[in-house]
Amino acid sequence: MRVVFATRIFAPEISAASGILRVWAEEFRDRGCQVTIMTAKPPRNAVIDDPSGVDVRRAPVKRDRQQYVRGYVSYMSFDVPLAFRLLFSRKADLYIVEPPPTTVAVVRVIAAIRRTPYVVRAADYWSEAAELVTGSRFILGTLRRVEAWGLRGASMLFAAHQPLIDKLRSAGITTPAMPIGFGADTKDFRYDNQAPPTPPVFVYAGTYSEWHGAAIFVDALPQVLKQHPGSRLVFYGNGEDREKLQSRAHELGLENSVEFHPAIPPAELSPILAGATASVASVTPVPRNEYAVATKIYSSLAAGCPVIFAGIGPTVEFLRDDGHPLAGVAVGYDINATAQAMNDAAAAPLQPPARAELARWSVGRHSLNTIAERVAEVSIALAGERPNIGK
Repeated sequence: MRVVFATRIFAPEISAASGILRVWAEEFRDRGCQVTIMTAKPPRNAVIDDPSGVDVRRAPVKRDRQQYVRGYVSYMSFDVPLAFRLLFSRKADLYIVEPPPTTVAVVRVIAAIRRTPYVVRAADYWSEAAELVTGSRFILGTLRRVEAWGLRGASMLFAAHQPLIDKLRSAGITTPAMPIGFGADTKDFRYDNQAPPTPPVFVYAGTYSEWHGAAIFVDALPQVLKQHPGSRLVFYGNGEDREKLQSRAHELGLENSVEFHPAIPPAELSPILAGATASVASVTPVPRNEYAVATKIYSSLAAGCPVIFAGIGPTVEFLRDDGHPLAGVAVGYDINATAQAMNDAAAAPLQPPARAELARWSVGRHSLNTIAERVAEVSIALAGERPNIGK
């Protein structure tokens, strides 16, 4: 069986999606499939280390100044060539598609022409997320129609969780969908017997955009410094809010306490998380974020690092009700509550035996490999059934 991934983002580009799709590709390969990745050339200076037995084909793409493929001009610079790459390449038995919606729509067109089923990794409902960055009714309406059209043609949506499926159903998208949950690549993220640091260090690892609201941790840090002098808040990653966060740190006189670093590979990030007091994550409390999950927490837990989460959404229920009792704490999107959680973590940091226990639990419950097994099994069965295409 020939399986083709259509994704603008793939390893070695540093993102949650890159790690997820690499594990998926390796699982299909291990099941005897011929796997091809149609993706974009990586950012400058990225070191390519493709998985063996996987054919990764990269094409030029427009990136922003932070080296991300972000925004619809960049998306189209990938999507238009992708249509020709898929149309004139060897016929596939199955396409696996990573959003944005324009990529999914392109694949639906090519899938109809070539009579090939496709499935979508549906991690978010883009049409609602876009409301955070534009108020244009024309843009939002067009995006909503394009997204719905692309998703309706799929054989299966592998959705992040049930609340997202419920949201898609309320939007009239009735495509078969399966909640697959979240996880970390436990080959990279693991605990290595590090002790918590003195003074405390809090790590934010990942993207920080409008819907994340990471500024709350900068605003909370002055209260932490009063009780725990020398504490640091360290960002690894990029995002639209970087200049805003840097400016806010400067306003509060925190230049020596808040650090900003570019995204780094998982294998380098893992020991940083393992040796941090806690990782921090947030989701802005707006209605369209009610089903958004801070997926970065799973990498932290796999590295034995507890989490402080501020905001709304399923992450709250996970940390309060479903997760390990050592996994961390969820608070409302409130500066004082966030500062108190950071102070509590600094006063009683999780020690090595407890961190090792947390990491073991995470490997058993939230490994990307387990999720990839479910995705591959269902996808291969769907491709074998050859459902109607272009319906």
